[in-house]
Amino acid sequence: MPQESQQQAPRQTRQTQQREEERAGAGAVEVAVDADVMAFIERFAAQLVEAGMPRMPSRVFAALLVSPDGALSSAALADQLQISPAAVSGAVRYLAQAGLILRERDPGSRRELYRLHNDQWFETFTNREHMLVRWESTLRTGVYSVGEDSDAGRRLAETAAFFEFLQRELTGMMERWRVYRTTL
Repeated sequence: MPQESQQQAPRQTRQTQQREEERAGAGAVEVAVDADVMAFIERFAAQLVEAGMPRMPSRVFAALLVSPDGALSSAALADQLQISPAAVSGAVRYLAQAGLILRERDPGSRRELYRLHNDQWFETFTNREHMLVRWESTLRTGVYSVGEDSDAGRRLAETAAFFEFLQRELTGMMERWRVYRTTL
């Protein structure tokens, strides 16, 4: 038994050391952020919160936006934003579900990197277009459920028409963005 314990101890020490090295490597270069950049992260995150995004996902998104590669590890995000790994986990889950970030493996490591889409705003609005189609369809069904001639029916019909208008405009706007983006 004692010999078995002695063999496990070095292995556990190596595993612990490897995890610590990964954490150190994850944040060493990536977390070197000056006060102006941190102020921007907090200011932009506050604006995202005002628009309806939860606070932690807003901070993580802003940190990814200003990172050199548009990607950071969980440890780097936790170090940079001074938040817990659990807070990072919840934030990246939210952002991934919203289609704002991608999860990928860091080559040669067990750690995950969280990366912005190359064109995150385009992706975000394109995903919203599909949502608008579903909302419009549901609203039109609702018009018939409550009656076309009722106040509620007219409200639902106008809301459905608004979403139809947004869809048309969004499609054209995204095409114009693709063209405009080539000039940047």
